[in-house]
Amino acid sequence: VQLQASGGGTVQAGDSLRLSCASAGGTLRRHMVGWFRRPPGKEREFIATTRWTDINRYDTEYTESLKGRFTIFRANAGNTVSLQMNSLKPEDTAVYYCAAADGASGDYVYWGQGTRVTVSS
Repeated sequence: VQLQASGGGTVQAGDSLRLSCASAGGTLRRHMVGWFRRPPGKEREFIATTRWTDINRYDTEYTESLKGRFTIFRANAGNTVSLQMNSLKPEDTAVYYCAAADGASGDYVYWGQGTRVTVSS
């Protein structure tokens, strides 16, 4: 699994942005996939995750503070995991990472290279 995150950029406060995560090798369909971010000078933080539960069914989980503004969803038969970010704020400025978990342990072991999001006021 080789993850590639894309979609970052510089936007104004209040704008929306969509990030995408895909695998260059292997399918993400049955992997739990999460989005994380690292704001400047801060620790990495969890945003959201999507987990396969049944054929074409996934459940999602969010960090409470971002729920409602950020939405994680899958496309391309579950192989692309996107993060829709609305009403962006300057404090959303960070490098955003997607990660896929190992099926056995549930630990996030596959990480993308990160995509930078800058929100100006």
